[in-house]
Amino acid sequence: MNKIYTKDLKPGQVFSAPVYTEGDYLLVTAMVPLRQRDIDVLVSWDIEYVGTEGTLVDLDDLADKADESDEAKEVLKKLEIELAKALSDADEMEEVDDDLEDSPKKEVIKFSIKDVRQNSGPYRVYKNLIEILNKTFNQLKAGREIEMRAFDEITVKLIQELSLYPDSFVGFILGGEVSGNELAKSSVNTAILSAMMAQELQLPAQKIHNIVNGALLHDVGMLRLSKGITEKKGGLSAAELEQIKSHPLHTSKIVTKELFGPSEVNLISLHHHERWDGQGYPDNLAGNAIDIGARIVSVADAFEAMVSKKSYRDSMIGYQAIKNLMADNGRRFDPAVIIAFTKIMGIYPIGSIVRLNDSSIARVVTIHTGAPMRPIVQMLADNKGNVIGTGNVTTVDLLEVRTLFIKEAIDPAEYEQR
Repeated sequence: MNKIYTKDLKPGQVFSAPVYTEGDYLLVTAMVPLRQRDIDVLVSWDIEYVGTEGTLVDLDDLADKADESDEAKEVLKKLEIELAKALSDADEMEEVDDDLEDSPKKEVIKFSIKDVRQNSGPYRVYKNLIEILNKTFNQLKAGREIEMRAFDEITVKLIQELSLYPDSFVGFILGGEVSGNELAKSSVNTAILSAMMAQELQLPAQKIHNIVNGALLHDVGMLRLSKGITEKKGGLSAAELEQIKSHPLHTSKIVTKELFGPSEVNLISLHHHERWDGQGYPDNLAGNAIDIGARIVSVADAFEAMVSKKSYRDSMIGYQAIKNLMADNGRRFDPAVIIAFTKIMGIYPIGSIVRLNDSSIARVVTIHTGAPMRPIVQMLADNKGNVIGTGNVTTVDLLEVRTLFIKEAIDPAEYEQR
């Protein structure tokens, strides 16, 4: 694989094969121009180089061939459009990067299995948030009169508790520690992740409050759909899918007509399935025309859906879910929000089981927001497969020990079976 140093990359460059970063993360696909935002991400993550099986495409040579080949002419035409986008988004991303570049390293509260087993500590707090929201949802479903204040109170409690237990909450989300109350659990998980992104983007306190409210309510319209659809195992028919896609409209009606909620909360509930490229629903909005709260909740909702076990599929490990989001390339999600999300979560979220390049096994315990591919890990087994006992806890900071790096993520379920 050809190695290209980050310092030599320029916006508008096109490669004949996909370009990857360390760990097999797809940076850009073949024949798609490199954007300034792609380079900025590499710099912010302290990634020294990328790799590709291809070569840098000579655009002048391609232009010459376009005179002789209809196929080359079509490729060039598409490239010209993409190049214009790639070269024009530098100014847009500059302001975002100015806000993010000074993000501090995270202080970590470690996930505790003991708390889960004893139903105490941050786990009890997390579970209680789900139970309170579930009770409120049940009251709405029963047709009882509920005020927006009920959700405001949950939001205030969630933000307060999140400041104390951020990494524990993420661990519970990834671990799927609570069973039942699926809509409430999904909504609390989405709200936690949304709050963390909004805080990373340094949004005002009132806006963060509204975003968390919107996240708690984003799928409440599902209560107006039949269980035969929302709990169906297996794929949905075209007609059933259209009913599912109507839930933002039901949610918006609940927020505006029943709860009399703020307009910003309504925008989040209505537009969290809009896409950055304009191909979403229900209003086909694109880019910055979508409220920032809806853009944040969209990312949180997608990640939560990927890592949560569904009736029709198993959950995805956190690393793969992060990788999927990062490979979006500005189609579904706002790239600036994806950057914020990967900074708070890391490429390998806290709790991830990973194999290092020397074949040893470790668990991610701390993330460096400025270098998410090089977290602090707790060693679980040495490079010969010998398990490291709890009495010999050893942590390694991969940002300092540069000879070690994460080679791959391991499904925790598979590791426990070893």
